[in-house]
Amino acid sequence: QDQLVESGGGVVQAGGSLRLSCTTSQNTFSSFILAWYRQTPGKSGDDREFVATAAMDNYPTYADFVKGRFTVTRDSAANAVYLQMDELEPEDTAVYYCNLFPPISDYWGQGTQVIVSS
Repeated sequence: QDQLVESGGGVVQAGGSLRLSCTTSQNTFSSFILAWYRQTPGKSGDDREFVATAAMDNYPTYADFVKGRFTVTRDSAANAVYLQMDELEPEDTAVYYCNLFPPISDYWGQGTQVIVSS
């Protein structure tokens, strides 16, 4: 079963930027809408919130809290989805995941940790 692997997280100061990547080894998900989700501190299990979708037609949608700070792109040739996060705020501290939209439990990966210091 192909997996979605997240990377690119780290520690950044408020106002900084990070670029997250979500990659697969095959083009299993090429016909599906992929999305970014996150789990903020204190949440657990399946309690994740939607961040952005990355549709094949490159017309993404974003959660209200993104407020124009994040940009999602999709590179079908590379089997990859990216989340460029700018103007990061401490409230963006979370583990970020990619999955299908809507998500399927079998495809939750380890996520990538983002910590934004104030």
